[in-house]
Amino acid sequence: MAKTDFSAEIRTLRSTFSAIEDVSDVDQIKADIATLSEEAGAPDLWDDPAAAQIVTSKLSYRQSELERLTKLKTRIDDLEVLVELAELEDDDETLQEAEKELIGIRKALDELEIVTLLSGEFDSRGAVVTIRSGAGGVDAADFAEMLMRMYLRWAEKRGFKATVMDTSYAEEAGLKSATFEIDEPYAFGTLSVEAGTHRLVRISPFDNQGRRQTSFAAVEVVPLIEQTDSIEIPESEIRVDVFRSSGPGGQSVNTTDSAVRMTHIPTGVVVSMQNEKSQIQNRAAALRVLQSRLLLLKKEQEDAQKKEFAGDVKASWGDQMRSYVLNPYQMVKDLRTEHEVGNTQAVLDGEIDDFIDAGIRWRAGQRRPSK
Repeated sequence: MAKTDFSAEIRTLRSTFSAIEDVSDVDQIKADIATLSEEAGAPDLWDDPAAAQIVTSKLSYRQSELERLTKLKTRIDDLEVLVELAELEDDDETLQEAEKELIGIRKALDELEIVTLLSGEFDSRGAVVTIRSGAGGVDAADFAEMLMRMYLRWAEKRGFKATVMDTSYAEEAGLKSATFEIDEPYAFGTLSVEAGTHRLVRISPFDNQGRRQTSFAAVEVVPLIEQTDSIEIPESEIRVDVFRSSGPGGQSVNTTDSAVRMTHIPTGVVVSMQNEKSQIQNRAAALRVLQSRLLLLKKEQEDAQKKEFAGDVKASWGDQMRSYVLNPYQMVKDLRTEHEVGNTQAVLDGEIDDFIDAGIRWRAGQRRPSK
């Protein structure tokens, strides 16, 4: 087994950390913390609870950013001291401890590097995710439910709170569509690489002849709207329909018609909400998601116009961005990044960080101007 060149490894760690520190702009982080701390200390802060929540959340996130950078720098310094002591005393046990810490610091740097790549206009926002079944009948509806579970498990593993806002159940099994919200910093930038068409290949549990079935589900990710966003929708542009909420198999959940379907007439964008207890709450939630979708639509239109003016044409995400093959072999493969995993069950249980990281790096490469 080759001996680790700790001097070279530590030089590499310091170089990588220095690059991340430059991109992170530590001076700006400190300035933001000072400004937000002043706002958080205002005596009338909680007169507007929603605005106060935004300020305190941003402050907490910026403080954790600075703490993460500071702790990582300290870990690299401590590793260097640990190696020097171990080599001075020819202590193999301590060198093994240093080897483990080296691996841990590398992993922490990789995670931090991913965060620095989330530089899009809305990347720091929370996310609203909608999953819809596509071609493939009942298998597609079942696949939509599998994806819903995968993302909720992913959020749970990360300690993120996911709020299910709407579920429309298919008649036989699975979901026609579902919408959930993750109100965590950078949830949109992180999950937006999951947007696109997902494809499942397996022996259908719904086919009595045991034939292999291919089915599809679409994932849509939009940024969570904030109070500062200037998306005003005139009442004349909105049609609101109310209906009775329903659970699996069409069972009645509420005794009143509390579910809301909101249609933006000019664009045809439709949002349904039924998971809140009252029609007023469902209407407010639907309006927030509608604003989020229109905000993203506006940004996409602006980006398309910019590309048209610049003559810049790049490959789009394509119709299929990831395949989940459960038969005749087991493999989950991202068709953009070529990242693949043989443990399909782990992926469907929410272990998708490697796919997300690869997607973020791929997207950053797509955004770089060609030479």
